[in-house]
This record gives sequence, C-alpha cells and structure tokens, in this order.
Amino acid sequence: MRRFLLACLLLAATTAQAAVQDTWMSVTLEGRKIGHLHNRREATPDRVTTTQEMSMSIERAGISIALEVSETHEETAAGEPLGFRTRSRMSGVESTSVGRVAGGRIEVTSSVGGISQNKTLAWPAGALFSEGLRLDALRHGLKPGTRYESLAFQALNLDAFPLSTTILPPERVYLPEGRRELVRVEHELALPGLPLKSTDWIDKDLNVKKVVMSQLGLKLEVLACDEACARAPNQSGDSLSQALLQAPRSLERESFAAPLRYRLSPRDRSRALQIPATDEQTVQREGDSVLLTVIPEARSNGTEKPAPADTQPNDWLQSGASEIVRLANEASPGEGKSDAERMRELEKFVFGYIDKKSLNVGYASALETARTRQGDCTEHALLLAALGRARGIPTRVATGLAYIEQFGGAERVFVPHAWAQAWIDGRWQSYDAALGRFDSSHITLGVGDGDPWRFYAGVGTLGNLTLEKVEAARAN
Repeated sequence: MRRFLLACLLLAATTAQAAVQDTWMSVTLEGRKIGHLHNRREATPDRVTTTQEMSMSIERAGISIALEVSETHEETAAGEPLGFRTRSRMSGVESTSVGRVAGGRIEVTSSVGGISQNKTLAWPAGALFSEGLRLDALRHGLKPGTRYESLAFQALNLDAFPLSTTILPPERVYLPEGRRELVRVEHELALPGLPLKSTDWIDKDLNVKKVVMSQLGLKLEVLACDEACARAPNQSGDSLSQALLQAPRSLERESFAAPLRYRLSPRDRSRALQIPATDEQTVQREGDSVLLTVIPEARSNGTEKPAPADTQPNDWLQSGASEIVRLANEASPGEGKSDAERMRELEKFVFGYIDKKSLNVGYASALETARTRQGDCTEHALLLAALGRARGIPTRVATGLAYIEQFGGAERVFVPHAWAQAWIDGRWQSYDAALGRFDSSHITLGVGDGDPWRFYAGVGTLGNLTLEKVEAARAN
C-alpha cells in the first residue's frame, strides 16, 4: 500500500510560492479510516524540499499491523533532482535509504535490519521527483482532454517509470470542508507487471483534494482535511480477509501431490489477468479467463535462467552476513551434497527455526528473521532464500496463493502466500518452509528478489481474481 500512496500522490504540492506549506489527508479503506498522510513543501530561492509522511494501521486476521513511511525529495527550484531520503517502519522493522544525484549517477546507501549497503547506479535520463512533476503539470495545464507522459523516479526500487496523466472535466466533489468543484485527473504509473492507476481531484492551483484507487479489490480513498481530522482515531477492519480466494469446493490434500488445473477469471473484465509461467506453472488463455496447470515437481519450461544477482546478497536477502552464513552451514553441513538435497535440508531447518509463527511481523528481512525467529510466510521465504544463496545456490522469492482448508472464519480458501525458488538441475524448483512442502496447491502470481515492491506487484492481482474450477490435470 505504500507504493500506491507515494506513487500516486505526486501533485500534492501547490503552485503557491509560500516558503512552507503543509497538507493533511485522511486515508480510508472501504470507508474505514486506517491512517493519515502529511505532505510538507519547503521552498527557498534555489531549492525545494518535499516530504510525505504516512502512518497507517492495517488488520490481518485480527492482528493490527502498524506502518509508518516517509519519503523526502530534494530538488532545485527548476525541478532538477538532487537527492532523496526514505524511511519505513512496520511492526518494529525499519529500513532506510539515502540517495544523491550528481553527474548522471545516483549514489545510494540503504539499511535493512541494521545492515548497510552502498551502490552506484546510472540516473535514468529525464526522471523527475515531486517538484519536477509539479512543474511538468503546470506546463501542461488543466484543459480537459490534455494527456501527457512524465518519467517518475521511484525510490523504493531505484528506477523510473512512465507516468501518464489525463485531464478530465471538473466535477462537484464532497470533501470534509464541503462540496467543491474540482478537476478530475487520471494517473497511471507503468510499473512492470502492475500498472498503478489512481483518480485524483485537484483545484486550480494543483492542490490534490481527493484520491481514489484500488487496493486488493478494495476502495482506498484519501481526502484532504485539517490536521485534527487526519489524525482522528483509526477504525478496525481486516484487509487480509478481502484478499482470500474462495475455492469452488473442498480440496483433498492427497490431490496436491499430482498436477491440478485452475480456471481463473478477472472480476473486472477490463483488467486482463497477468499471471506468469514458471517451471511449475503453465498458462493458457481462454478469452478473459486463464487456465493454470500446476505441478509439484518442476520441469524446464524455458523460463529465465539465473542472473548473477540470484546468488548475491541484497538489502532483504543478506546472504553474506555472518549470522546467515553460520545458520546455512548449521542447517546443511558437509560437502558432496546436491543442491536439491541442500535445499530440502534448508527448508526443513527454516520450518523449525522460526518458532514464533505470527502475523505480527509486517515484512522482515532475512537477517532480522534470523535474529528474532518469528514471522509468517514472507519471513520463512526470505530466510530460506538467503540461506540458499549463502550455500551458493541461486534463489529467488515467489508470491501468490496457497490453499488452506480453514483460515480464520473462512473455509476452503486460497490465502496470500510466499515461498522460495531455487535453481535445481536446470529449472526453478519451489520450496515452502512455512507449510513444510511445495505442492500443486500453490498458484504463483509473481517472482522477485525479496524486495517488498516485487512482493506487492505479485499480490496486486489478488483483488481481481475469481476461481471458477479446480480439477485434476496431466502435466504438459
């Protein structure tokens, strides 16, 4: 949800030239208040600093998860990027990053779980931060029918993506301060595999007064109001229950050892389902629907081979940290074992090592999980992937759905889930340390390197799924 808000509230600054301006907004999910957002713009003759701070509380199966996020952009008065700072904190887990732009490069220092990493990347030519996007909007104006594209830098994944903007006619909109006539603006940020869409309503000075977008098939709404309104107490509401996928019938565990075929259809027919093929999952389209055949044991389907990064440490899979290396050697000691044997040992080890199975953790890195020994499926997946890399095995993290006969008050449902994949004998084979096994009850929606934005890209499909049929199948 962080990405939805920070990616779509790109025009929250005003055209007024006040030295400091504060904007407060409330955040609601399906009409329930879950948090607030504070936007602050500070301008001097030669520099503009824009900061967004967001605080939310989300419930998962009755457990409240606190999320705090801030992102600061520094730019020249002409909108040229100078640098950024980000900070996120979820259930006590904190990550930060600082980037400086100069000479066509960006130098970034990031920290997750107390481990810092430095990297230097090429700066995407033409990429803009908040002030640059605001100035771009000023140049194009608010005439209905206007459509233009910008290149918006996303600090979360250190890259820039096309942002399309379409100006529509003004509308009468209800706000906490009363009814206002505001210009309707449609945004679409072209993130790979998950284009993010929002509808904004702004005044003639480009102040964003209302934002509406979809999150897991639910209506997420952000409304401008005063500070007291924005900081009012949050309301309870379980967002995870809305992401469950109902099975058409009860599924026997024995059937998961053989191939299964799933027929999935979009709830919103205007949004085509984007589901990847893997070495365990083949994809066939029938009109708007998708037929997935899932097999427990991977077969090479010509999917992407490992990249050098798949064996290297990153901010979330700290496979080079001494604690991770020690655990990997403890979990799979000795020499002469195949990679498949090692991954089975590591899968079993992580299943037992994380002895506090809990939804209280929002999204912890492998190193943090190694220290706390607690978490849900994401923590199991990240730790297992990091241990695999520490033993020299290419790994990545898969996200999607897995079948559970009972979850909370629901029965016969597929729940959001994560697991690890390892490159074994020329194919990507999955290992699920949270459930203790991988089988054909798993539906893959995305694959990444453990970074949260790739996780959110996978689960972003959840709110648009219906499962029409499950049946036994032959492996292709």
